[in-house]
Amino acid sequence: MRGLELPIVLTGLPGAGKSKVGRLLARMLSVEHVDTDDLIVAEAGMGITQIFDEEGEEAFRVRELRAVEKALSQHAVISLGGGALGTARVRELLAHVSVVTIDVEHDELCRRLMHTSDRPLLREDLKGVLRRLRKEREPYYREVETLRVCSDSGPADKVAEKIFHMVEGVFTRVTLGGETSCDVLIGRSLSSRLICEALRAEATRVLVVHAPELEESAQALAADLCAEGLQVCLRSHVRGEAAKSLESVEALWELAGDFKLGRADAIIALGGGATTDMAGFVAATWLRGIDFFSIPTTVLAMVDAAIGGKTGINSSAGKNLIGSFHPARRVLCDMKYLETLPEAEFRAGLGEVVKCGLIADQRILQVIEDADEEALIDPLSFEVIELIGRAIAVKAKVVSADLKESGLREILNYGHTFAHAVERCENYTIRHGEAVAIGCVFAARLAQLKGMLTFAEVERHVKAFEKVGLETTYSGACLADLTDVMLSDKKVRAGALRFVLLDGIAHPVRVKIDPSELRVPASQIGVPE
Repeated sequence: MRGLELPIVLTGLPGAGKSKVGRLLARMLSVEHVDTDDLIVAEAGMGITQIFDEEGEEAFRVRELRAVEKALSQHAVISLGGGALGTARVRELLAHVSVVTIDVEHDELCRRLMHTSDRPLLREDLKGVLRRLRKEREPYYREVETLRVCSDSGPADKVAEKIFHMVEGVFTRVTLGGETSCDVLIGRSLSSRLICEALRAEATRVLVVHAPELEESAQALAADLCAEGLQVCLRSHVRGEAAKSLESVEALWELAGDFKLGRADAIIALGGGATTDMAGFVAATWLRGIDFFSIPTTVLAMVDAAIGGKTGINSSAGKNLIGSFHPARRVLCDMKYLETLPEAEFRAGLGEVVKCGLIADQRILQVIEDADEEALIDPLSFEVIELIGRAIAVKAKVVSADLKESGLREILNYGHTFAHAVERCENYTIRHGEAVAIGCVFAARLAQLKGMLTFAEVERHVKAFEKVGLETTYSGACLADLTDVMLSDKKVRAGALRFVLLDGIAHPVRVKIDPSELRVPASQIGVPE
């Protein structure tokens, strides 16, 4: 059985749940959902029952065929009317399309449809009609289906998840415009061809820099690239932030020279934020800049480090103080890598996601508030897919307008002034997303003190971060030490602390802060004097 590709058509008997499952699946895949019945109603200007009553079934099927033709032209999940397959031309159209039959037991179908009144064919003798329809339509389902899934009395999202796991090569594209164009592709089991097609025509060599725990994945990627005729060199690095050092960069410069990596060639980063930051800096500086491709494998890297072109390494003076703006040519955010990500790393990455909701997209906050806690740490849940996609879209929009952080982009630093100080005082043993959660709550309490946020809005901060499992208090360093670190931060101007604060949720502003104003919000989150 072949994997599923868009467009994906859902079919089945009345009551199978094609529309509900279709909406859920489309949301998981971050694509549009099209219901052919909705297209028919929109075209006719009247409901399905009225069309049957006034025009008859034959006229309805003509309308339905037009709706199917229109739906199949879209990169979408399509819910097909239960009787559409009875039309031979519809079956012809579906001959080379991914079709999923949702199969439901007879008694369960009867239970679901017992009180329905809007299905013309089921007005009399529900059980008898359903048996007849099953007998008539079963050969049609078998003729066109790519996959059959069984549905019972359980939730529809379980059916959608079964289908989701069979989807291959489906991705959502977010394009960063502005000074330098960059495609961010978000999906599952993304093919290495998506890198090869974006390489320069003259490229012959690729250097793959990967996190040490991803050796097997790097080898598989290298094999695919070699199969495309490229020469590939693999190199891992030390774990975590220790990779972001001048020693690591120098070693890769030497390797690039030995490998004869040319101006038309490329560097690919496979790993978390430390990998993409450091490898991106190597790409930015080798031969004054060569092409860079990023395959982030953590939530944090997907929504933050790999998006926007900021590359860099650390020094004794601070984190990310040595770097360059060098956007990737293409970023592949493949959800499969999140399935093996440790839970603590997964939760930490959601810190940046919550931040995006606070500064720009309140739908992110709503998804978190409405979701079950288990769904928020499930990399294949539609909640997580939506959250990551929305967070990437927030950053992409800001970066497209301000690549080099001359103005608007500074809003992405919400919570970061205090967060970077916490990271420095903890000698970078705290995860970045964990520090961002603390920093955002600190900034919220500072904004409340200045009359910019209400108590309820501050509590919304706290509850959102706590919902994804992150701490919002900190007592690991005294205020004086934290303030000293903040005064050495790259965002300081003329000795004044510069904070991004919220003047209401999703309304970030830049504010100069005197260090004396920090005492109250610091005490509120547990920082000792």
